[in-house]
Amino acid sequence: MPNEFCQTLLAAPNLRIERIVSRGHFTEKDAWYDQAWDEWVMVLQGAARLTFKTAPALEMVAGDYALIPAHCLHRVEWTSPDQDTVWLAIHIGAAAANGA
Repeated sequence: MPNEFCQTLLAAPNLRIERIVSRGHFTEKDAWYDQAWDEWVMVLQGAARLTFKTAPALEMVAGDYALIPAHCLHRVEWTSPDQDTVWLAIHIGAAAANGA
């Protein structure tokens, strides 16, 4: 799978719910997500590591979840290369519906 698979399950004002499938995908070295909205993520299957600019990294397996506040610099350091990592991502806030 050359790219992550992202599927919007629901979009509404101030809310977007996505299903994301990763297999060995990660954020490029020294790149950081800086989103204008809060994001709640849960690993439904597989494993991943989230890294934060100003907080300890999170090792995540199925059932683990995290709330990433708006403008919290973060990145996906690693996802399992041997199986799909399936995420549920809930984006909350004024810019969340369109991902702007």
